[in-house]
Amino acid sequence: MNLQNATIDKLNPLVKLVTGVEFIFNPVELIPFGSDYTEDLFFPPMAVCFPNSVEEVSQILRYCSQHSLPVYTRGAGTGLSGACLPVLYGLVLSTKNLNKIVSIDTHNLTITTETGVINADIKKAVEEHGLYYPPDPASQESSTIGGNLAHGAGGPRAVKYGITRDYVLNLEIVLPSGEIVWTGANTLKNSTGFSLTHLMIGSEGMLGIITKAVLKLIPKPTQELLMVAAFDNLEDCAAAVNDVLISKFKPCAIEFMEKSGIELSMKATQASFPIHAQAEAYLLFAFDGFDGEDLFAQAEGVYAILEPFHPLEIIPAPNGDIGNEWWKVRRAIGLAVKQVSAYKEEDTVVPRASLPSLLKKVKEIGFRYGFQSVCYGHAGDGNLHINILKNNLSQSQWKSDIPKAIVEIFEHCKALGGTISGEHGVGLVQKEYLPIVFDDTHYRLMRGIKQTFDPMNILNPGKWLD
Repeated sequence: MNLQNATIDKLNPLVKLVTGVEFIFNPVELIPFGSDYTEDLFFPPMAVCFPNSVEEVSQILRYCSQHSLPVYTRGAGTGLSGACLPVLYGLVLSTKNLNKIVSIDTHNLTITTETGVINADIKKAVEEHGLYYPPDPASQESSTIGGNLAHGAGGPRAVKYGITRDYVLNLEIVLPSGEIVWTGANTLKNSTGFSLTHLMIGSEGMLGIITKAVLKLIPKPTQELLMVAAFDNLEDCAAAVNDVLISKFKPCAIEFMEKSGIELSMKATQASFPIHAQAEAYLLFAFDGFDGEDLFAQAEGVYAILEPFHPLEIIPAPNGDIGNEWWKVRRAIGLAVKQVSAYKEEDTVVPRASLPSLLKKVKEIGFRYGFQSVCYGHAGDGNLHINILKNNLSQSQWKSDIPKAIVEIFEHCKALGGTISGEHGVGLVQKEYLPIVFDDTHYRLMRGIKQTFDPMNILNPGKWLD
């Protein structure tokens, strides 16, 4: 009997133990669970299971821990770091059926939800009560809240409202032992012991499986105004951002986009965007609040701040429908790039004032190594997504030269006081680059945490901490 069959046989008692849980073993049906949105990676799983409750998750983990079976937690599979991929031929545990919103507390402004619920569905549910959940990753229409938690997701509105971790009060998690614990309290303040809640955010399924979350809500803004500024060079475009941020005006989003990314996205989505023939880069500003006149005043103030940076034109969205078209183009850039070429997406982040330096360095490195890059991202956070396209590069250049170029980009990020991932996580694809920002002490501390939570190393093995 080969190792693969022997491992699958270990699952037979588990199938009988959790009789209400669906399992998939058919190789054809397993194919979609061997990849996510990360480049062209593929690792076929041993099997996939779909628990319906925290108790079933507990039974599954307890069994897998006793039998040393690798477990890989998967939400919607929209990740960009390969964090959920079963690299060691393990059991994929899907949170698809953990899809219930438990309660919406309109008095304390919280929502308690299972982690298989889609981000956009949470937004829609709370908006019916005049409330708002701000974190809005580009994949918000398809990504689960569990995936957002596992990666510490951000999104365009982080510049005003913060990222996912800023809205998490409490988490229900299942440890590899099968123990079920809540990590905190449903309160805005909590200084009782270590923050297990925040330790779980960004842990990429390595410490436990998050099954429920208590999230903070705010009153929903009733007005939004969008404005696009076009520039003929990247550096002026990026440099303008910091002057806006240190002003009294507070956009809820400042998005940077290269012309090439917008053109690809417009073609893919058939959505409109105000293209200027001479522009090389654009800033998309969003303002929100409860007073339309105040939003116009803020937009006018930002308009004046941008003028010294020589914008080619500055255009406000005439209505909400046009604004939605602009957002559609911005959010689809990543997928649009993926459709035209093999690519590597690097999720760099630097102090906001250093964004012009990072952009300049990326283009200089690209010139030396002969690659095209499409850059876009959350300029208000210093979070730049760098898509390196394979295009006509040889396989040798792609496998040997591009990793060297990425090292140079990451080393520049570190020199600027930044790091190698702002919101996509480490997973598998950033594993080899971590020594740029982590030393032996970092690894010792994090491996100690991993050992405490998961002594048998069954949760997401084979990734960056191994």
